[in-house]
Amino acid sequence: MEEITLIVPTMAYEQQIKEYRNEFLANKDSMDGTSFLREYEHVPEWLAFIEQNSHEETVTEGLVQATELLAVRSSDDKLIGMIDIRHSLNDYLLKFGGHIGYSVRRSEWNQGYAKEMLRLALDVCRTIDLKQVLVTCNKTNIASAKVILFNGGKQENETLDESDGEIVQRYWITL
Repeated sequence: MEEITLIVPTMAYEQQIKEYRNEFLANKDSMDGTSFLREYEHVPEWLAFIEQNSHEETVTEGLVQATELLAVRSSDDKLIGMIDIRHSLNDYLLKFGGHIGYSVRRSEWNQGYAKEMLRLALDVCRTIDLKQVLVTCNKTNIASAKVILFNGGKQENETLDESDGEIVQRYWITL
């Protein structure tokens, strides 16, 4: 795995964000940790949405304050993944979504990027004074469970998400 950094999304990455979105849509992959990127065809609108939700006083009703970050490979400045760090939990996040959601583009799977993204995100969590973070994954997503366990996750339980019929595994990581 090559070195990656987590950076705040900007218009400088507009084309890569579009390509990232299109790759996920073409593969019918889940776009976890992208702050609803699936819903935004136009990057400036998505950037405005994530900026709004990065501040507690302007967060969209029903959501929580969050920090969206791009995982960019240092050697070629390529967008590898996205990660969303939620500063608190609402009822849905406590049951199913957790503090951190992330995704890696399929063309970069199985190279260790998700492990490193989660490790770097935990450092960000420390800066916003989180002492424990909840990270979840579908029971069928064995790769994600390994990422969480590698980063110190301790499974608390499994719960059924009735909205999609998936069993969700809930892991806590102490910081």
